Amino acid sequence: MHIPPINQRLSVVLPTYNERENIVPLLKNLISLLDSYEMEIIVVDDDSKDRTAEVVKNMSQEDSRIRLIRRIGRSGLASAIKEGLLAATGDLAAVMDSDGQHEPIALIQALEKLESEQLDIVAGSRFLRGAEIYGLSNTRTGGSSLANSFARLSLPKNYNHLTDYMSGCFVINLKSCLSSIYKVDVNGFKFLYELFSISHGSLRIGEIPLNFQPRSYGQSKLDLAILWDFLISLLHTLSLRIIPRRAISFGIVGTGGVFVQLISTEILMNIFQQTFQQAIPVSVIIAATSNYLVNNALTFRAHRLSGSNLLKGLLKFLLVASLPVLANVGLATTFYNVVSANPFVAQMSGIIVVFVWNYAASSRFVWNTP
Repeated sequence: MHIPPINQRLSVVLPTYNERENIVPLLKNLISLLDSYEMEIIVVDDDSKDRTAEVVKNMSQEDSRIRLIRRIGRSGLASAIKEGLLAATGDLAAVMDSDGQHEPIALIQALEKLESEQLDIVAGSRFLRGAEIYGLSNTRTGGSSLANSFARLSLPKNYNHLTDYMSGCFVINLKSCLSSIYKVDVNGFKFLYELFSISHGSLRIGEIPLNFQPRSYGQSKLDLAILWDFLISLLHTLSLRIIPRRAISFGIVGTGGVFVQLISTEILMNIFQQTFQQAIPVSVIIAATSNYLVNNALTFRAHRLSGSNLLKGLLKFLLVASLPVLANVGLATTFYNVVSANPFVAQMSGIIVVFVWNYAASSRFVWNTP
């Protein structure tokens, strides 16, 4: 058994959402395995609907080393990890998923490497030589490999030796990394990737191979929104983090809206035989509605509107956008009549004018975000 250095306290951070069946065996395993450490285990639960928090609370009453942070009104894996690390009282911290796919023994191996080589972070890698992947399909494995390739291109060259920038299993020296942890964007795709990005290559990082296991209970939480976050994280890093993440997302959605407007105009003019002047107001409204729905699902999903609020939000969005919509229609029509009778060029002249207003105004008045 690995014997920790004197006066080294370890905090283990476990983010959870609906992991009731997985959390009990994991906690028992960690307590047994890390018993030689002065230790705390911090479970950060995003208000699970399956009573995960109640199970953890009961266990904490029997073992004071277990702590529960129950989050109401806020959620997300990266923010849960950041909140747990900032609440940690240890000198060292470990983070791992709570679904049983990371073997707790990996933490011992990572801690040994961190201490022996005086590193800042040691990550568990699914792709390092010696790793075994049992818990991902071939499609997911290929997708993760591709994501890591893009991540490598976007990060400082000091980190080119790494093989798994998306790992959810790592140990970290809190003293040397705390200032970077504070800066992590919790809206990012993966906490570790965001930490690497904002550290500008200053961290000493190593890896150990993981035996990545199948999920014991429940379903994977990978969805379209997470893939969208990865795209935004890459573009945010490539822009040197100058352009806000939300503005990038809003801009990509707006670009899609351009195509919606252009296609709608073509359909209305060529199939329904409307004039350009008749078609453009309808196509602008169709594009605005499309932008609203996609932004609600992706860009502002932490503040996502549903039910009757979704309709109210649409009305607010159209109201907020009414002035630029009028500007869009007016500029496009004037350009078409006076400068060039080219529907594409005419519409682009109006679209470009309204982007900044739509982003700033809708953020504040539709989704109530700064």
